[in-house]
Amino acid sequence: MTDVCLYERAGGIATITLNRPEALNALDESLSDGLIKALGDAGSDLGVRCVILTGAGRAFCSGADLQEAKKRIAEHGTMQPSEILRDRYNPIVRQIVEMEKPVIAAMNGIAAGAGASLALACDLRIASDKAGFMQAFVKIGLVPDAGANYFLPHLVGYQKALELALTGDVVGAEEAQRIGLVNRVVPHDDLMAQAHAFAEPFATGPTRAYALTKKAMRFGAVHDLTSVMDYEPDLQDQAALTADAREGIAAFVEKRAPRYDGR
Repeated sequence: MTDVCLYERAGGIATITLNRPEALNALDESLSDGLIKALGDAGSDLGVRCVILTGAGRAFCSGADLQEAKKRIAEHGTMQPSEILRDRYNPIVRQIVEMEKPVIAAMNGIAAGAGASLALACDLRIASDKAGFMQAFVKIGLVPDAGANYFLPHLVGYQKALELALTGDVVGAEEAQRIGLVNRVVPHDDLMAQAHAFAEPFATGPTRAYALTKKAMRFGAVHDLTSVMDYEPDLQDQAALTADAREGIAAFVEKRAPRYDGR
């Protein structure tokens, strides 16, 4: 793994750390490539059953590296954002969303622009009380990207999402929890301990059921009730075939704690 993207596995939890603190973990080519590789490694490792994504230093991720964008403009006359989106940011977001295990954003600081999109793409978000969200795009004359136009309205509703996108205002951790952007807010110094405590039940839980639940929720977000109810039996059949489902039912009947192995 590259130095700009750190990867650590402890038990069933993989922790991926964006490690460009001097640039507020801005997404340049090296960090984007490192993150793509780290997510791929976490996704393919059967021993990893939950993923934590966090940042080093003061920020979670400040979004695009504008120094890199400035250089691209000087060389090509444009920053070529469509190329960056298609080749870097969109594959990262898809990896997070399609990961067949829970992904938790441990937000140690500001998540701005595409960095906010990374946090919003995660399944769950636990935030330091020093963290915040910012739809920074409008501040530099651009539009939200990297999935922001999907995630924001689904999480906070159309009107609030539009307000955040048009104003570019910073939303602090407590307000982010109130409007549904984060699940939990914890003291800054306790963030990673709390994130691992949050992740531990997922790392020992029914992994395939989590994967199918993510799939079901994604489908339900964009389809009507009839379509959802037609789809659910297929997913339930898949879940019922897993060893974890058999173990969960047996444990319930036998009045004991289940012992899931992720299969």
